[in-house]
Amino acid sequence: MYDVLIKIGLPIAIILIMAGVGMSLTTADFRRVAQQPKGFLVGAFAQLVLLPLVAIIIIAAFGLSGELAIGLFILSLCPGGATSNLYSYLAKGDVGLSISLTAVIGLITPFTIPLLAAWAISYYSDSQHLLELPIIKTWIQLMVLTVIPVAIGMFIRSRWTPFAIKAEPYISKFSVLTLAAVTLSIVINIGAKVVDYAIASGPATLALNLMTMVLGYALGKWLLHNEAQARTICLEVGLQNGTLAILITTTLLSSAEMAIAPTIYSLLMFATAALFTYVVLKNEKTKQTVN
Repeated sequence: MYDVLIKIGLPIAIILIMAGVGMSLTTADFRRVAQQPKGFLVGAFAQLVLLPLVAIIIIAAFGLSGELAIGLFILSLCPGGATSNLYSYLAKGDVGLSISLTAVIGLITPFTIPLLAAWAISYYSDSQHLLELPIIKTWIQLMVLTVIPVAIGMFIRSRWTPFAIKAEPYISKFSVLTLAAVTLSIVINIGAKVVDYAIASGPATLALNLMTMVLGYALGKWLLHNEAQARTICLEVGLQNGTLAILITTTLLSSAEMAIAPTIYSLLMFATAALFTYVVLKNEKTKQTVN
């Protein structure tokens, strides 16, 4: 069951998820990046530079090593996903900026993940068999699993727009169900040690999620002076594509232990994003009432 889910179900889920992202995109989303570059550049910096740096600090602060450290760092390299777009909408953020960041960063990370993940494996590994990551193979697989499906999704959106709009919710539901099944299979595969791994990596995972959300929001407020864009950057940096991280750790690196941190993160991020959305909307409503 575990092998079937990891080797077949998970790649199919990633392809469908990324195709769903593509179905939400139009060429106008990419033009918006050129027309309003400041918000995008701040968000891209937070995603590509700030997030991995925070992960390195948290790994050191919590004393993680081996598989747990590698898994958490690989998670920090992954792009945001459709979930961040949804929560940007719910939190009244800049949805256009959110979609633009998801799309463009998703095209960049297949090039950055193999190189930085290889560094993390060599730096944090505590056993010899973890020291190699096939960089070219990883890049090709990430291109096939992420970039090409996005392009196909965009093509479907441009040719059959009503179908693309109707298909998005079903793809999201499928991805959630697949993530739940994969999570359960990882827990069963690791067995009794899962509790120890969860206790060891859980606090660090939560710290990464909360710290990046806080820093992303603060950075957006400071540099952009725009509440909606600050909310979007907070959610883009705080809601990573945990499913992709799980695929990399379980499929390319064949390590269920490395998938623990991304798995825990994928569960926690829904709660923290929902809490953030509730707080900002409540504060907004309070200000409107006072005024």
